[in-house]
Amino acid sequence: MSRSFAVLRTRTAGWDAAVPLRQQPLWREHATFIDGLVDEGVIRLAGPLDGSPDVLLIMSGDDPAAVEARLAEDPWTGGLLRTTWIRPWNVLVGELV
Repeated sequence: MSRSFAVLRTRTAGWDAAVPLRQQPLWREHATFIDGLVDEGVIRLAGPLDGSPDVLLIMSGDDPAAVEARLAEDPWTGGLLRTTWIRPWNVLVGELV
């Protein structure tokens, strides 16, 4: 059964703060991977949090382990991003379509 999860990912030491987002190593591969998860309905919302090294994702999955397994396939995992936490998210107001 698919649930919603809030996921916080953080930049690692491999991230070059002097280089824009779309010029980081493996940008195209990362973008293609993320777009694929969006197309599958796995990622519902995602984006960097201003003023921090963090990215917030709203994802669908069966459990946190399944969400992390999908993110492990991201070319940026390990080298540029790591998962800080994955938490079940119970949407009480509004809806994700």
